[in-house]
Amino acid sequence: MAGELAIRMAAFLGLFALFAGLEAWAPRRARAMPRRNRWTTNLSITVIDALTLRAMAIFLPALAVGAALDAQAQGWGLFNRLDWPVWLEIGLAVLILDLAIWAQHLVTHKVPLFWRFHRVHHADRDMDVTTAVRFHPVEIAASMGLKIGLVYLLGPAAVAVVLFEVLLNGTALFNHANLALPQGLDRVVRQVLVTPDMHRVHHSVRREEHDSNFGFALSVWDRLFGTYRAEARGGPDGMRVGLEWQDDRPAKLGWSLRLPFRR
Repeated sequence: MAGELAIRMAAFLGLFALFAGLEAWAPRRARAMPRRNRWTTNLSITVIDALTLRAMAIFLPALAVGAALDAQAQGWGLFNRLDWPVWLEIGLAVLILDLAIWAQHLVTHKVPLFWRFHRVHHADRDMDVTTAVRFHPVEIAASMGLKIGLVYLLGPAAVAVVLFEVLLNGTALFNHANLALPQGLDRVVRQVLVTPDMHRVHHSVRREEHDSNFGFALSVWDRLFGTYRAEARGGPDGMRVGLEWQDDRPAKLGWSLRLPFRR
């Protein structure tokens, strides 16, 4: 799909700059660690993730958007066998893909092998816009593999995949940002989208709290499947973010990349 990478990159960079600016202007919580060290590590992990996906593209030319184009050309997938309106197919595809990411997120918490990699994301002692892109490259590769398989099964239009990727990236940046939304606005927004205060519960050091609020974009799945938690014990200001490593190690690149392989 012509220009899809440019569209996604422009949306990502624009929203990253927006939320980074807003959280600097109206932060929700004081930082536990210096921003410079954390940002260097988190953004370095993002670059490694991008290179990982580029390497995957050598062996799997059809990544998520490419898979949609290939499925359409081959007539594969559910939507390529149905004669439904395009707007309906796009809407359903975005909903199904978002539900799949919610389910994948839940599995990464419940299956010990997957949790070893996902805890790299949770080890961050502060939550801000860079936490949204702090994922171990093995987890990123596995997530892309899941999306490719699902796209071939569904056969959505390529534009639906692009819209979903923009939605997923944009809402992840938003709900990880260290933003102070007014309580009334937060209550309204979280009826549809995952807000920063809602997702911060998921980053609590308490196991029962970080095993809740798995949504990245839509908040409906947690409410529907009983994994929604309105607030952490101690409230947004009294809770602790991260895991057992309440020191400077999560801000180190080498330590973060090696974490899944530690006992």
